[in-house]
Amino acid sequence: MTHTCRNCKRTFGSELELELHRDGCSDAQLFCEVCGDRFAERTATTDGWRFACPNEDCEGEGLEADLHSVGDVLVSAR
Repeated sequence: MTHTCRNCKRTFGSELELELHRDGCSDAQLFCEVCGDRFAERTATTDGWRFACPNEDCEGEGLEADLHSVGDVLVSAR
């Protein structure tokens, strides 16, 4: 089974390889719903497991809690 990076579409043989890749993927962007900032995923983690908004004035943390992939955030126009 192959695992594909949702940001850059590269494929990997294992989920671990994919997770390690995602930490440094230059196409990976996160959005913080607490402060509204957008930033590279790699700036939000030091160990690849825990994520927090890199904005010093923000307390947003956790993937899918306060931090979301920009590709997953949909904007609808009315």
